[in-house]
Amino acid sequence: MSETVIRTDDGTIAMINVFEVAPENQQELADVLSEGAEKFIRHRPGCVSVNILPSTDGKRLVYYAQWRTKADIKATMADPNVQVYRDKAAELAKPDPHAYTVFAVHHPEG
Repeated sequence: MSETVIRTDDGTIAMINVFEVAPENQQELADVLSEGAEKFIRHRPGCVSVNILPSTDGKRLVYYAQWRTKADIKATMADPNVQVYRDKAAELAKPDPHAYTVFAVHHPEG
């Protein structure tokens, strides 16, 4: 089983999309994004992991995906199957996607 690991030296790209969502739409948004990840995104070349994090106040949802390269992200977003889920998500909430690299990771001692 693989898991999401955040490191400064592995060369992965993080695609983080923060959605502003009405609380009554948060669960549906999570379901749509999870279905798209399960059916298509996790099978795409370069996908490392997909994580869906609904906020406890119901007003936001963070979609955190790790990819090998920016080209893998671009190719995935061009897939018509993925575009269907991207469009469904955009109907439910306001997306704000950006690509990131990891600058630093800190853990407590002990």
